[in-house]
Order: sequence, then C-alpha cells, then structure tokens
Amino acid sequence: MPRVTGAARSGLLALGMAGFVAVRAAAAADVAAASAEGPFLYVANQEAAAVTVIDLETHEVVEVIDLEAMGYGANAKPHHVAVEPDGSFWYVSLIAANQVLKFDRDNELVASVEFERPGLLALHPSEPWLFVGRSMAAVNPPQRIGRIDRMSMEVEEYDVFIPRPHALLASPDGGWVYAGSLGENSVVTVEAESGEAELLRLPGSGAMPHVLVQYAISPDGETLVATAEMTAKLLVFDVAEPVAPKLVGELDVGARPWHPSWSADGRWIWFGNLGANEVTLVDTSDWSVAAVIRGEGLAEPHGSVLSPDGSRLYVANRNETGSYESSDRMGYDAPGGTVVVIDTATREIVDVIETPPYASGIGLASSPR
Repeated sequence: MPRVTGAARSGLLALGMAGFVAVRAAAAADVAAASAEGPFLYVANQEAAAVTVIDLETHEVVEVIDLEAMGYGANAKPHHVAVEPDGSFWYVSLIAANQVLKFDRDNELVASVEFERPGLLALHPSEPWLFVGRSMAAVNPPQRIGRIDRMSMEVEEYDVFIPRPHALLASPDGGWVYAGSLGENSVVTVEAESGEAELLRLPGSGAMPHVLVQYAISPDGETLVATAEMTAKLLVFDVAEPVAPKLVGELDVGARPWHPSWSADGRWIWFGNLGANEVTLVDTSDWSVAAVIRGEGLAEPHGSVLSPDGSRLYVANRNETGSYESSDRMGYDAPGGTVVVIDTATREIVDVIETPPYASGIGLASSPR
C-alpha cells in the first residue's frame, strides 16, 4: 500500500496545499518505482483526482496516478476505466475536466480527447472504437454518445435522442451499442458502424423513472440486463433481435443496484448495491437472487469486474460516509475507498484493498499477455 510517510505528513501543515500536492506526487512516484509486472486492475478515484493501479497477483497497490499533478486539477473527477483486452493500453474518463485519457501499460499518458462530461466507457470487441456516454453529474448533457477512434483519439458523436444517456455497453459481436437514460424509461440500440439509433420506451413505473445505471450482456449476446437505481430492480431484455430489445422480466433487488458483471459461463450476474453496502448474486437459470454478500470493506459499492478466470470478483467502493475505517488515508482529507475481493466459488470476501477516496469505475484486461 502506498503511503505518505509520517515525516511528510508533519510537513504538510507548513508546506500548505502546494506542498501537499508535491509530497503526494512524490509518494506516488516512489510507489511507481516498485511497480510489478501485472496484470493490473485500474480503479478510478473520483474525489481524489487519482487512478489506483493494483497488481492482480499480489493485490498490492503498485501506483497511484496523481491527475492533479499532471495538470488536470483537483476536481478532474476520474470516473470509469476501460482496458484493452491484452492490457496494452487503458482509458479513463474525467468528468469535470471534459477529457478521455489514454495510458499505456507503463501508465504513461499517450493521448487524450475532449468530450463533454464523459461517463461510462465501452470498448468495441473488434474495431478500434471506444464508446463514451455522459456522467450522472451532468444535469443536461448533449443527447449524444461518442465513438472515439482508439488509434487517432478522434471522436465522432451519435445522436441517441434520450436525456442524460448513461448506461452503455457494446454487444459481443460488435454490431450494436446499447445506451440507457437516467431521465426517462428508455433504451436505445445504436448500430456501431453507422450510428443509426432505435428507441425503446419501457413500461412506466408510475411517476418514477427507473434510472438505468449500467448494463451487462450474456456471453451469447442474446440477453441484456440493466440495473435500475430508483426502482431497485434488475431489468431483463431479450436482445436476440438487437434492433428491437424486449423487456421480458424484472427482478427486485437491494437498494441502488450499480455496475453488473456477467460470468463467462452465463450462469451468474454480480453487482453491488450502492444503497445497501452489499453485493447481490443473481442466478440466471431461474432469475432469482442466489446470495447477498455483506462484510468488511463493502461501503457504497460502485464498479465491479470479474477476473479473467472468473475466480474473483473485484468491487470498488466509494466509502463517502466513512463506514469503513481505512488504516491510512494516504494524505487525503476524505475517507479512503476500497476494492473488495470476493471468491466467486465460496462467495466470501477474501481481501480488502485500500485506495484513495471514492473508488468508482474499475477495469482490467480480459486476456492479459
């Protein structure tokens, strides 16, 4: 775990904010020098203007990338991460800096592109495209999603005709991109190459919108699920005909379900419940809640991702209220975030990795070298 030393901490009072930033950057540089070989897990720390890099073999933090020290400001708000399948490059959205950044395997910044209030990121499985939606923090963003060329980092925007497009995912065959609205009960299917969009209006839930947080899709590409924050549901869609999704089921789950992960065998769906400090496991064989996991480190769970072999689930936790007490705040004023590691076979928490504040989006290479 990278730490700001006691001597450095004592000097912060005298140095003031400028010195604080310098000391924190120096501490991050010291950790970088000890970087392991990987593969790595990347965690966006939204309220720390940082990205935490974790070695998946050891569960040790090997680097904390200080975006403030790189010139993006203390309020850059890194939100979500996407990683090339082989781990060669990774991308992070900066909500308040209006940027999507591209880093290489050595965590060197190699490119960036401007995009208004970027939120979730989705890699195309075969073309060099990175799709980007809009952040929850954006009150009235453009009703468009972006398609970034990952080679040139040039962006093209597609109209999706829904307010606050947030949920975002590409289909396994790469033909389609699904977007979802925070402001109304709507799902949009976008043809990945042309940008042509088809709109699906969902049945109403009284005056309350579902607020679609994020999607996950089955390995065969025929079933899509969406987490609905306000109605506390997992929505199930038949997308065998991608251009015309059909809502075929709704499952009541815990409060504020967030980013879901679907197992490679198609049997299980995992997601954190931001409003309940727990993780829900759904069995897709009968669409039931198979388990609810609670325990140390689960504190406003946000992002989730499965290890390449499916044996571990990694869950990033905001911990804004400080319900988990960090052993070391690493020089930050706010409570530290966490990454909770769950053994998918036993369904038990096996590790808690501490990070800078507000761990949100999380990503790793699906087929690391």
